[in-house]
Amino acid sequence: MTATDQAASSSLTGAGVVSVCALLFTVASFWWLNARQGRLKTWEPHAFAAIIRSSTARLRLPLVLHNTGPKPIVVQDLLLTFPDEPASHLPLLWVGSPSRLQPGPDEDAKLPAGFVVPGREANQLFIEFEAPFSGFMPEARDYQVQLQARVGHRTGWRRLLTFTLRAANITDPDHYTVYNNAPTELTKEDRKRADAALLELLAEQGDDSTPDTGRPRSSNDDDDAGPNR
Repeated sequence: MTATDQAASSSLTGAGVVSVCALLFTVASFWWLNARQGRLKTWEPHAFAAIIRSSTARLRLPLVLHNTGPKPIVVQDLLLTFPDEPASHLPLLWVGSPSRLQPGPDEDAKLPAGFVVPGREANQLFIEFEAPFSGFMPEARDYQVQLQARVGHRTGWRRLLTFTLRAANITDPDHYTVYNNAPTELTKEDRKRADAALLELLAEQGDDSTPDTGRPRSSNDDDDAGPNR
C-alpha cells in the first residue's frame, strides 16, 4: 500500500469516528432534553395548620413539588409517616387539597385526586392529611416526619422529604389554625400553654379508653399498631 492509500484510509477512519461521535452526542442530547425521566423534589414547609382533638387530628402543609426532568410526573397519592415513632403512630392519609393554608368556613372542600407536575416545572399545593382513628396524639416536642408519594412511573411508595414537624408550636390544638414551623424558641408562657393543651387531650383520650383495660392506649402497646398503607 502506498503512502497515498494509507493517508486516504486514515482520513476515512477519522471521519467515521467523528460522524459516530456526532450521532451519539445528538441522540444523548435529545434524550436529556426531551425524554429523560426526572424526579420530584420538595422542601421543608415553614408553616403548617393543625387541629388535634381526641377523635381526630389534621395537618395542612404548603408544599412545592418540582419536576427535575422533561417528562411529566403523575402523582397518585401522598402520605405522612413518623419513621422514628412506635408503630401505633398511624400514618396520616391525604384527605384534601384546599386552596389556602389558613382553614376557614368559606373554603371549598376538594377531595384528593391525582395531579400532574409538568416537566421542569414546579407546583405549589396545599395538602391536608388526617390521622385515622385518632392515631396521632402528639406531645409538645419535635417529630421527624416523612413525606411519601406514589407516582405513575414507579411502583410502591417513594420518599420525597424528611423534615422536622415542631408540634411544640401547637399552642391551641382545639382550633384549626396556622403555626410557624421555623426553629424558633417559644416563650415559657407559650410552651406551658402547649403542654397543658396537649396533656388535656391525652386525658380525654384516657377517659375514652375501654373498661377492660382501665387505662388509655399507650404508644408502646403492640396491639394498637394500625395497618400501613
